[in-house]
Amino acid sequence: MTKIETELIRRWLNGWTLARSLPEAKPVGSAGDGLRSRCGQPGREVEVFALRADEEPESLARLAAAVATARQTTWLTVPTLHPPAVEAVIGAAGLELLRRSEWFMTTDLTGHPQHAPAAPYEREVRTEGPVTVVSLHGPSGDVAARGAIAVVGSDAIADRVETDVAHRRRGLGRAMMSALAGAAVSQGARTGLLIASEEGQRLYSSLGWHHEADVLIARGPVVPSNW
Repeated sequence: MTKIETELIRRWLNGWTLARSLPEAKPVGSAGDGLRSRCGQPGREVEVFALRADEEPESLARLAAAVATARQTTWLTVPTLHPPAVEAVIGAAGLELLRRSEWFMTTDLTGHPQHAPAAPYEREVRTEGPVTVVSLHGPSGDVAARGAIAVVGSDAIADRVETDVAHRRRGLGRAMMSALAGAAVSQGARTGLLIASEEGQRLYSSLGWHHEADVLIARGPVVPSNW
């Protein structure tokens, strides 16, 4: 494989915006270069996702140029099998590279390993429509770990899977992913999609998730909020 499939990126983005209750992402430009999502976060008002960075480097150059001149602080997220080439384009546009080591990962959820949280941790599962949020509570009732998963058709997109620093190395990440996968399968999902931080890559790999591409994230100039 010489490039990550555009449709795979689109499928992930559909679930990511759903999991975060964001508006549907809109096309950027007229050439199908990417999609734009309004995140509404301070310092991350807008995020642009490149769709064809590997198959047409010029499409990435166009996106990077647009991000560099955006009127709101904008991030550029680029799934790729060719990180050095992408990094060169980002640098040429004057963007700040924030993260270069994230992974786009997939798995067959129907065979996902199952791990229950060890005592004294208890699991809480809340499902509202297509989105399930799982929380693992410690003995004092505090949230030790948390994550969400959004089901879109046969896909399930995991997002914001986090374990509190004080509760790490106790198997909570495995228990969290097991609960999210089980909830998604019960709603008809078969394929899991996520973007993994550097810290999460070992966990997901140990659970059978597969690396499909690297993900580079850059940011354009920070625009004052009163712009």
